[in-house]
Parts: sequence; C-alpha cells; structure tokens
Amino acid sequence: MKTGITMRIGIFFGGPSREREISFAGGKTAFEYLDKSLFEPVPVFVDSFGRFILLEKQLMYSSEIREFYPAKNIQKAGFKTYIESYPELASEPVDNETGTLITPEQFKDYFDFAFLAMHGPDCEDGAIQGLLEWYKIPYSGPGLMGSAVGIDKILQNDMIALVNGQEKKSWTLTYKNWVPEEYALLFQVLKKHLGLPLVIKAPHQGSSIGVAIVKDDSLEAFISAVNQCFFRIELEAETWKSLDTAEKQAWGQKVANLDEGIGFPVVLSGKTIYHPADLLPELDNHFVAGHTIAVLSSSNSEDQVLVEEFTTGQEFSCGCIQFDDGKPLALPPSEVIKMVQVFDFNAKYKPGASRKRIPVDTSLENNQAIQKVIAEVFEQLGINVCVRIDGFLTEEGRIILHDPNTIPGMSPTSFIFKQMAEIGLNVTHALTYLVRQSIRERIRSGKNTWALRTLLDELDQRINANNAIAKPVEYIVFGATDEEYIDARLRYGRLNAEGKIQPVPVLKGRDGQFYKLTNPLMFKEYVADVEVLLSSERHPLLTETSEKADKLTRFYAGNVSFNVTAYSDLAALQVTA
Repeated sequence: MKTGITMRIGIFFGGPSREREISFAGGKTAFEYLDKSLFEPVPVFVDSFGRFILLEKQLMYSSEIREFYPAKNIQKAGFKTYIESYPELASEPVDNETGTLITPEQFKDYFDFAFLAMHGPDCEDGAIQGLLEWYKIPYSGPGLMGSAVGIDKILQNDMIALVNGQEKKSWTLTYKNWVPEEYALLFQVLKKHLGLPLVIKAPHQGSSIGVAIVKDDSLEAFISAVNQCFFRIELEAETWKSLDTAEKQAWGQKVANLDEGIGFPVVLSGKTIYHPADLLPELDNHFVAGHTIAVLSSSNSEDQVLVEEFTTGQEFSCGCIQFDDGKPLALPPSEVIKMVQVFDFNAKYKPGASRKRIPVDTSLENNQAIQKVIAEVFEQLGINVCVRIDGFLTEEGRIILHDPNTIPGMSPTSFIFKQMAEIGLNVTHALTYLVRQSIRERIRSGKNTWALRTLLDELDQRINANNAIAKPVEYIVFGATDEEYIDARLRYGRLNAEGKIQPVPVLKGRDGQFYKLTNPLMFKEYVADVEVLLSSERHPLLTETSEKADKLTRFYAGNVSFNVTAYSDLAALQVTA
C-alpha cells in the first residue's frame, strides 16, 4: 500500500471445513462493514479443493455458497451438494461468472492484507496462516502458535489447566478403540469415571460442530453421540429397507448438509463415494449382498473423540483483545441463556435457541475474576489479537474454561461485536481494530518487519486523519418494534461502514420520548431489552472495562459517550446536537 491509497483487504471465506457457511456469513460482515474510507474489500472465496477464487462481488449477497458454487447446471439428480462431490472439477477452470482463479504467488497483485473469516481445520489451525506468512501477506487474528493451540480441544484442556489450575475430568477415545463389541463396556467405564451427563466433542472442529450431550443412561444415545463426533453413520439394513425412494433421497440430502450430516465424500467398505446420487445405489447393493449394517465415515473424520464430565453453572463467553503494546484486555463476559438442551451448531447460529446477557448475572467480583483468568489464558496460550473463550461459572464460584476460538463467528451481532460495543466500538471500528492490531502482531514475529511497519504507519495516518474530519450527522429514528430496531441497526452499520457521515440512532420510546442511544444499545437482541436499559444504571463492570479501554477506544472511535439522553421531541434533539 502506498500513502494515500486505500488498503486492499482480501476477505478469505469458505474453505474445506464443515463451517464454510458460517465463514461465508463472517465474510459478508467484513465485506459490508469494513470502513470504505480506509479499506477496499476484495472477496476471496476458498473452495473445498483449496483453490483461491477472486469472487464476483455480487455473489457476496447469495444466501449460501451452494447457491453459486458449483454452478447450478452442474448439480445432478435433484441433490444440493458442494463442489467436493465433483472431484473431476478440481483441475477445471472456474466459470467467469463466478470469479477468477489466483495462486498464492499472485496475492500481492490483488490485496495488501488477508482478513481471515474461515473456521475449522486448515482455516484456523495455522495452515492458511503459514501459507500467508510464506508469501509475506499479513493476515488477521492470532499467529501460528495461537492458531495451533486454538484448534485442539485436547491440548487446550491441558494447557488451560496449567494456567488456572482448573480440574475437569476427561477421556480421549481413539477410533481404533471404537469397536461395536466394546460399546457397552466403554459406556460403563465412562459413566463410572465421569458420571452422567457425558459431553462428547470432536476435538478439531469449531462453532459447536461435533458436540453432543448424553443426558440419559442410554447405550443407544451414547453410541449415536460418539458416532456423530467421529462423523460416522451406522445404518442398519432394516432401517434402510423401510425407506421409500423419496425418503432415501431426503436421507442422502441430509448426509450432504454440513449442519446436520457428515458431508461428502464418504467412505463405505473402503470405497470413497463423492455424491449422494452414487451413495444410494451403493447402499442398496450393500444390503442386497446380505450385510446387516453399513458403516459410513466422512473422508475427513476425526481420529479421536474427547469425552468430558458435564459441568453445571452459568455458561458464558468472553472475548479478549489487545492494547497496542500487546497487553490483553478482557471484554465484558456474556452469559448464554439456552432455550434448548444442547448448545450445538444449530443452537448457536439459529434464531431463538439462546439469548445473551452482558455481563454475567453474578457479582461484580465474579465477573472480574472471569476477565482476569481469560486474560491470563490469552497470554499463556500464545494467542494474540483476538480470541473468544467459553466457560462456566459454577455454583461454588469456580471458573471452568474451554474451547478458545481464535476466529470467532463474525455476524454483525456475534458475541465479539456485542462485547466490543460495550467499550464503544461499533462493528466497523472493531474490524479496523482487527486489521490494525493484526499488522502490529505480525511485526512482532520478526518477518518482513520494515514493510509491515510502513504499512502500519500509513494506516495509522489514515485513521487519525479520518478522526479529525467533522462528519455530518444523520439521525436514524425508529419506533419500539423489533422490526424497526433491526432495520435501524442495519442502516446504522452500513452508514458507519461508508465512512462519510456520523449516524446517530434515536429510539422513539413507548413513553413518547426520543432517546439518543449509545453504541452498546444498538447490539441488543430485542428492542424491549433496549427499553429496559434506558432507565437502568450502567453495570459497574461495563463502566470499569470501558474506562480501561478508553485509550484504545479513542484511537478507533474518537470520543464516545455511554450516557443515554432523552428529548421531548426530535427538534429538541437536533437543536442540542
């Protein structure tokens, strides 16, 4: 990047993992909410074969990846699948209407920085990070060490215990020891050592992919949970033969869906099958040959499954970011209020399955203790830039942590953005922080140091210049309905991203008053939550954390007010502006 020229941000999303659709949602957030006065977003779709495609920008508004890739004329037999179901296309060119294939050697021709919105294996485990370091492209998020630790739940448990001394019973089950003859014995052993319920996890996934809870003393439920986390299906002949043609078709589609199936390719009796249209006749032949069961395994199955004791208590999620000098700043923890029994992938990302409360409904001292241990784990695990760590606060006041997430989910209302809003940063400010602090941390690695220092200096000059500009104000006035609140939040975010004006959200309350809202209030889930907070005193933890963050917030967002102001009418508000 040269002085005066907008920094080009390659937004990497997709990838080979089961979380590619969540990745697409995060990529959309970066694409839409990056500060356009500082950055030019360049969408880079990574397909399941690991190829890099400069995506046509209009495709970023698709509802899902399968809507545009593979092309609709390729999909066959009424199924909706991903590109890996067509292995013959791995060496074929990409349709011009989709985008342009590029190689890592060409990255510098198209972007100056890689914003990583990808999740799971190959995406947040150090693989893509190492590739980018080799080609001297700075990237967002933690470096190689923090990424490697952040993807391994088994290693995380041991390292977190070294930091905070927590005790959490667990057992690692290997695939070679998962044999039908020993299912019942293994279940008895685990119940004896860990008790019920049992928490079963695929150890190298994120976004609650491959998570199951065995609540009841049921061998069948235990077998199903472990198979789910090995990404394996045991299908009985009797079950298969009871299905009609349409039901078999629906079953094959379910296997192909990454949020509920194991995905393709699958392996059956040592044979790799790429498409559900090919799998169905294979299963017919398998059972005609006299087999009583078919074992299907994802070609990217786990080799280990983590079994943990069930922890009861208040569930929370807490982000941690950094000051410019690298010191951690733990954000206000959010309490997860579940509306479902198992907080799995669908529960995390589908509306209505949970609610979030900031901070945790406990004492100030307990919230501070959560922040303290989060900051310690952040430092000691070698993580930098940003992380979200989940955990439980037990009735005895113990803090049990698990699952550091080095590339948190990035929808506009994700945990990390809600918590950064509490220190005064909107989504656009937060994205600018992620870019800038990531460059700062890449400098610390001692690679391409002076080029990165120049890039950082140029970005800082542009941020400071932007902050010095007095932007015209636009009031976003909405009424007390959830629909109006959501529309106002979207407009507020988009205007912030344009970087040309200063949007000011105003709620016309049920009492007829007009309330000039603070940034945190634009990140609540429902307008009723906003109404309650209008007359509530700000929680002392939120005040304390925002005061700690004041220098950081001022750099990215200028002077920020956390006080809600009421006006009798809109004209009175505009006079005082």
